Parts: sequence; C-alpha cells; structure tokens
Amino acid sequence: MGRDNHALMTGVFLVVLLTATLAIVYWMGSLNQQRNRYVISTRASVSGLNPESTVFFRGIPVGKVVNIQFDPDNAGIILVAIEVDKHIALSQGVYAILQLKGVTGLTQIQLQDDGLLPTLLPPGDDPFYRIPLKPSLTDRLLDSSEALLNKADHLMKRAESFLSAENEKNVGDILVNLQHLSSKLGRLEATVDKALAGVPALTENTQKSLQHINQLTLELQSLSGQMKTLGNKTAGLIDTSKMAGDSVVQTTLPKLNALLAELELTSRQVQKAAAQLEANPQALLLGPPPSLPGPGEPGYREPK
Repeated sequence: MGRDNHALMTGVFLVVLLTATLAIVYWMGSLNQQRNRYVISTRASVSGLNPESTVFFRGIPVGKVVNIQFDPDNAGIILVAIEVDKHIALSQGVYAILQLKGVTGLTQIQLQDDGLLPTLLPPGDDPFYRIPLKPSLTDRLLDSSEALLNKADHLMKRAESFLSAENEKNVGDILVNLQHLSSKLGRLEATVDKALAGVPALTENTQKSLQHINQLTLELQSLSGQMKTLGNKTAGLIDTSKMAGDSVVQTTLPKLNALLAELELTSRQVQKAAAQLEANPQALLLGPPPSLPGPGEPGYREPK
C-alpha cells in the first residue's frame, strides 16, 4: 500500500514539474519577445476566432489574439485585442480581415495595409486609433448569397413562364413563319436574278433614250436661236410702227385738221350762195342787189 502511494506522489510531482517547466519557458519566451498591443473594432461576427489565434501581416505571422470582448460603452461593437511584434511598424491605413484556417472552421487575423495613410499607428486602446475589421471575400460572397439566390429564383420563375405551353406554341408558330419567310426569300432571290439579267437591255435602252434626249436638246437650242432672231425682228418692227405712229400724230393729223376746217368753211359759203340763189334767181344773171347804206354812209335812213 505504501509503495502505491509513493508511486502516485512521484507521478504527481513529475506532472507538476513538467507544467512548471513549460510555464517558465513560455514566460521567458514572452519576456524575450517584446510586443505592442492593438485593438481591432468590428460590428460583424467573429465566429471561429479564439484567443491565441495567430495574427498575420501580409501573410507573415507577427502576433496573436489576446482577448475578445464586447465594447463596454457600446454592446454592438466587438473588440479584439491583439499583440504584434514590436519591430513591425503599422500605419494608420492598416485594416484587418478574418481568414479561414483550413477546413477546421477556425479563423485567423490577417492585417493588410493599403498605404493611403503612411503615418505610424500608435499602440494602445485609443478608440480613435482602433483597427477596423473589413469583410473578407468569403464574407462578401456569403452576404451576397441571399441576393444571388433571390435572383436565381426570379430567373427560374421567368424561365418557367417563358417555357409555358402557350409560349411553346408561339415559338413553334414563329419557327413556321421563319420557314415560310425563308422560302419567300428564295423565290425573291430568283426574281431578283431575272431582273438583274434584264439590266443590260434596260441599260442599252436607257443609252438610246439619252441619245434622243441629247438630239432633242440640240433642236431646242436651235429653235431657241430662231426665236431670239424673230424676237429681234419683232422689236425692230415695233420700233418702226412706233415711229410711223409718231409721224402720223405729229404731222399728218394737224394737216388733216386744217383741211377739214377749210372744207367746213367752203361748205358754209356754198350753202350761203345756194340760199341766195334760191331767194333771188335773177342774181345769177343781174348780180346781187346793191346793199343798203349803213350808218354814216350817204343815203342812210334810220328805220321808223
């Protein structure tokens, strides 16, 4: 019995000694490796992330996760405290993403830097300098999977409505119409070929018509010249007529007017002589009777 107790105590002592040795080695390693503490802030889920998870910077392990907790001032924010090797310089443009670790479902922190803010990031838990956690490609795909499923469902419904019995009949009718149209196009092509075969004869007739048109144009030009000559002669005749009219108005008409006046005077004298002969026919043989003396002449008598 005493021998069994001695063995049990020896085993317990060895376990405690080994644990203490490992703890001292780990502690001494932590002392030799100086690290800066930073805080990652996010409102998204951090499932698969545990304390002691490895922190990578551009694919190189540079630290570990120390603690994961909710923000005491805002329960909607999750704070992930990490430790990064002190010789790693992080700028204010650094951000974190979650990276899957194989097929285990566990995740790791992957730090990236876009270089937009080259100013160094001070360590500590200052809310202004917390590192943002951005969604990874996997997270974006998972977030958009629901929208993709909705679109796929909508597409399937549209395809189902398109492949309905009525639409299938319409598609069949369209194919039949296309077949009829193809046959009509074949006949039209044959007709066009025949029409093209008659194009040379039509071209020859067109050339003959153009020759006739040219000849007619020349004849019209000749006729136009003759009309122009006739117009010139007509203009000369009009000028001659105008001159003859002016001569008649200015010379002949005044002479004719004087002749008419003399004829009128002679006619009056003849009428007067005829009246005297009719009143005294003897005057033709004896001459006209003596005229009575007028006032102031010898033998004048005033009428009673």
